[in-house]
Amino acid sequence: MKFELHSIESAPEDIKIELEEAQKTYGSIPNLYRGFASNPATLKIYLGFNEALKEYGCLTPIEQQVVYLTVSAENGCTYCVGAHSVLAEMSKMPEQIQTELRDEKELSDHKLNALRNITLSAMEHNGWIPNNEIEAFQAEGYGQNHLLEVLTILAQKTLSNYFNHIAQTPLDPMFESRVWEKKK
Repeated sequence: MKFELHSIESAPEDIKIELEEAQKTYGSIPNLYRGFASNPATLKIYLGFNEALKEYGCLTPIEQQVVYLTVSAENGCTYCVGAHSVLAEMSKMPEQIQTELRDEKELSDHKLNALRNITLSAMEHNGWIPNNEIEAFQAEGYGQNHLLEVLTILAQKTLSNYFNHIAQTPLDPMFESRVWEKKK
């Protein structure tokens, strides 16, 4: 199946405002948004995740990027790992943590590693996270709100990761400096 990467002009009328806003924000419209534009509900829901997390999220921007990169790397999404690597840089994530996430290795920061581990456990166990792993997450200072936010980001990234697999979304020039391939 070939997905059209819409421009503002070719997009359904219901989504043109969102694409214009993305153009203003990023200087160009990310290919993910251009692909999602075929279904206005999908793009609006995806952007709604972003807005709600920005306004109401309890994880720091760096912590959010830990979850985004963990999910995307685990799912092998080259587009999202590339894009979120740039966003991680913008959030001032230390380079060592970025490298560890991109290499799918344990993180040198214990608290961020607990966040990575709970994310991987949620994915591995389809949400049936073992109690001892939840307790280890809590021991690092995280609570229910944090876990709910991890699950929210997991849902958002699963949508975009799976779409990118199907659509083979090309990485935007603005993210090419952080191109990524899953290690075998």
